[in-house]
Amino acid sequence: MKLYVFNPDADMALGNNEENYMAPASIRRMAEDLALLPVWYAQPGSGVLAPSAYNADYLKRMQQLLPLPVQLVTEPELPDYAEAQVMPWGWNPAIRKRMLKGGIAAYKLPTLENLQEYRGLASRIHTLALFMLFNYDKLDFVCGYCRLIEGDGKVFPAGAVDDLRDGYLFKALWSGSGKGLCWCRGKLSKSVSDWCCHTMKEYGAVMVEPIYNKVEDFAMEFYSDGRGKVLFVGYSRFTTNEHGAYCGNILTSDGKVEEWIQQYVPLESFIRIRERLLNGLEKIYGNSYTGYLGVDMMVCRQESGYPYAIHPHVEVNLRMNMGVVAHRISNDYLSAGCSGYFSIDSYPSNEALQAQHAQDVHDYPLVVQDGKVKSGYLPLVPVTSKSRYRAYIKVSD
Repeated sequence: MKLYVFNPDADMALGNNEENYMAPASIRRMAEDLALLPVWYAQPGSGVLAPSAYNADYLKRMQQLLPLPVQLVTEPELPDYAEAQVMPWGWNPAIRKRMLKGGIAAYKLPTLENLQEYRGLASRIHTLALFMLFNYDKLDFVCGYCRLIEGDGKVFPAGAVDDLRDGYLFKALWSGSGKGLCWCRGKLSKSVSDWCCHTMKEYGAVMVEPIYNKVEDFAMEFYSDGRGKVLFVGYSRFTTNEHGAYCGNILTSDGKVEEWIQQYVPLESFIRIRERLLNGLEKIYGNSYTGYLGVDMMVCRQESGYPYAIHPHVEVNLRMNMGVVAHRISNDYLSAGCSGYFSIDSYPSNEALQAQHAQDVHDYPLVVQDGKVKSGYLPLVPVTSKSRYRAYIKVSD
């Protein structure tokens, strides 16, 4: 049996790399509020780890509307599932210790040595390898540049970014969801330099890339079987805020994404980019990682040459991700021809969330036909008297 766990602190915990890591209070709240999210992507017959209060009733209601062949598993029940294959959002030493302490058999979990290898694979350093792959034999309609700046953090290397004149973005080697980023849109300020020094002191290096004239965000989703093969799963169109943090996904088909991209680049060039990326991912991860991975990309406006180009290696997310969730929801739970939006929202208070939830229930009545959502608002987790986060879809036909 597979046991799914939503641990949204996965990237932060991996960067920290300590067994006793504790996420900030807001992320712990998110993990509790959205604990049931895996029911929308878990394999049939699996379990999802979540508190029984509220979640059991919600799951029962959803199973009366939609085909959700999964079961709820609570933390006290973990010893009964000692032989389960744990499927977290992402691995790190902290989630391993939590599962071991909860009652999962040690041999069913990755070793600390395994996790150290995985941490290396999950580093942003591998975007540099993909950049080199694309740069060695250049394709049309491709842009993207990155550089590794190494140091002990005592001083920022002089001249390290002198050739990036229009601003630059610094990235820590481990982070996610818009975290671990430092934007510099003018001259290198003391605050930016201090951030880089602190990051280099912690990780030994920092990534840097130009600030692009971004037009759109999207991603390609893949699955690595750990035996040398990486499979293309589908596309993901998503939105971000001004800081680069994830906001939500557009629910649409792969065919519609390929139609959409042709306003920027020819489909033939787009497919060549996908195949080149697939080849690179197999070389880096094919034999060393098993699971989903998503590669974030951008459509960028160009000042010369082609009007638009694809940046094909913005981020590699070596874990389950919202793009895969949105893709599964689109394929499995939406009526044919329907589209919509999938989002994770946070609110300053439970009252604010409850008010918006009630408004959406009223404004977008849910219509389910033949076990598929045809239109309306559907919360993907229960909205409780303690919730500060919600996950939901809004669908139109």
